[in-house]
Amino acid sequence: MINLILFGPPGSGKGTQAAKLVDKYQLLHISTGDLFRYEIGNSTPLGLEAKSFMDRGMLVPDSVTIGMLRNKVEANPDVAGYIFDGFPRTIPQSEALNALMDEKDERISKLIMLEVPDEELVDRLSNRGKTSGRADDASEDVIRKRIAVYKAETSPVFDFYDEYGRSIKINGVGEIEEIFERLCAEIDSL
Repeated sequence: MINLILFGPPGSGKGTQAAKLVDKYQLLHISTGDLFRYEIGNSTPLGLEAKSFMDRGMLVPDSVTIGMLRNKVEANPDVAGYIFDGFPRTIPQSEALNALMDEKDERISKLIMLEVPDEELVDRLSNRGKTSGRADDASEDVIRKRIAVYKAETSPVFDFYDEYGRSIKINGVGEIEEIFERLCAEIDSL
């Protein structure tokens, strides 16, 4: 199995590239945002638990998020692998994901980081904000704060997987197809 973490700051193109990788490699795209929307929208026990934290303005505990991931993985046992998008965001989440993979006698094959300069990220997200309707893409101050939070809280995950020799940085600037070819070259080398 190929189990990838597609990694990078907001606006780096993870969602765009994940969709293309799913088609080429027949991998299951697991986005934590999608998982939350599904579980909450269907009022599952985990969704209700997550919603209770969110309604109080609290972060959803990792145990709940991992439970959602576990449900998705167990519901799709016959896939060629997984692309994790938006998870893990912290070292404890990375450890929990590794434990889940260990239970399945699997491991994360590679964390691939899309490297994009901050100014390019701001431009991309500002442009997306003009059409997406997403409030977090509408303000340059909010965009810059999201990038800063990523650097402070999420980027250490790269180093965590690098200790296992499983992290790589890919240039995330250029045409969508160019970036896709760079990703495919890395995946094909696994």
